[in-house]
Amino acid sequence: MTTPPPAVQFLATDGSFAPSAGSDEYLPYVEALSDEQHEQFYRDMAVIRRFDTECTNLQRQGQMALWPPSHGQEAAQVGSARATRAQDHIFPSYREHVVGKIRGIDLMGIVELMRGTTLGGWDVNDPKNGNFHGYTLVLGTQTLHATGYGMGINFDGAVGTGNPDTDTAVIVYFGDGSTSEGDVNEAMVFAASYQTPTVFFLQNNQWAISVPVATQSRVPLYLRPRGFGIPSVQVDGNDVLASYAVSAKHLDDARNGLGPSYIEAQTYRIGAHTTSDDPTRYQNDEQLAYWVARDPILRFEAFLKNKGASEAFFADVEQEAADFAADIRHRTLELPNPTIDNLFDHVYSEPHPLVTEQKAWLANYEASFGGDK
Repeated sequence: MTTPPPAVQFLATDGSFAPSAGSDEYLPYVEALSDEQHEQFYRDMAVIRRFDTECTNLQRQGQMALWPPSHGQEAAQVGSARATRAQDHIFPSYREHVVGKIRGIDLMGIVELMRGTTLGGWDVNDPKNGNFHGYTLVLGTQTLHATGYGMGINFDGAVGTGNPDTDTAVIVYFGDGSTSEGDVNEAMVFAASYQTPTVFFLQNNQWAISVPVATQSRVPLYLRPRGFGIPSVQVDGNDVLASYAVSAKHLDDARNGLGPSYIEAQTYRIGAHTTSDDPTRYQNDEQLAYWVARDPILRFEAFLKNKGASEAFFADVEQEAADFAADIRHRTLELPNPTIDNLFDHVYSEPHPLVTEQKAWLANYEASFGGDK
């Protein structure tokens, strides 16, 4: 087998600027970034990690049924999200918290979803939510939604017109475990056939819950879509500059009518798959230490300091992150408890006798325990 080229990278692990071989075509996107954009990347990553930690704590304290952490994957998400334009559509999986924040959603919508007080979280059709579609816990389904939406964009003629304000792309996020799902492969079949403006963004965090990526695939995952005729590239997902540049290039190609593409962001899930998981049962300490040393936030902090960013800037970000997390905690503690009605009232558009019977049975069962619920 031919040795694959290195992943696209612009920052070494120590934060120094060190473009990898094969990164030349993406370099103009990096060179066009301003100091303000660099600082925004860092702010995005630091604030969302503090939010993520707070939400993990809230779940452990019984305020949510589940929480899917994003610790370690911040650079992949921030870089790709900041490469999107206002008219683009984003189809997340279930841990793209910072992507949603960047696109404008109130992150309490995610908290409410994980608490069970809502079945949707936010109104996708509300312009303030930046075309950020709903979370899905069913692996891979969002790739079909994204490809279908991309087909619609093609039919509407909103691709390849040369107008950067209206030409539209779609980006869909999924994990390495999802690549083993039929839905993902079916999505790529249709994306290639219809040449949809879809960017498939794989966050390879090395684990499908407890199954390592080496068990899932005998070849690098970015090679798989080439069998469908979809161009692909592997990127250092812990390098926010690389994530941004590669995403920006492929989103531009999609908007210009060049069809779908596929990005594999090599990153690592630091900690649990969700709060129902115990990663200490399968994670290797040596592998974990290797990736902790490549932390995306620390790497970019070093880059900014090398460029002369002030201590006042970092202090300001730290304060913003603390304030944001405190606000999330305050608002979460004010949320009502989910009701039984949420389970039954929207299964069918009209009352259904079986659902009515099931709802009555559960109410009687809970009442049998006595006391307040």
